[in-house]
Amino acid sequence: MYAIVDIAGKQFKVTQDQFVFAPKMQGEEGASVEFDQVLLIDNDGQVDVGTPTVKGAKVSGKILEHVKGDKVIVFKKKRRKGYRVKNGHRQEYTKVLIEKIAKK
Repeated sequence: MYAIVDIAGKQFKVTQDQFVFAPKMQGEEGASVEFDQVLLIDNDGQVDVGTPTVKGAKVSGKILEHVKGDKVIVFKKKRRKGYRVKNGHRQEYTKVLIEKIAKK
């Protein structure tokens, strides 16, 4: 059984007992979260597609930790002008354990 869920504007294909690195969410580590923006549910070949969401479907999870992603280097240069700027960026993510996929 799997579901496609919209979490903070991004779509994830999730199954039970799977870890997802979603964009940073509010909440303490160990807190439970529910996602009701379920776009599709597949239960062993029986597919239920939402218009735009599946009514009564919820995916529940647990926040494990808040982490930072890999560093991305942003380098800007204008040739022959002596202009060089180097910046780095690390995106913040929330590690979520998917506990249950439910449809009423």
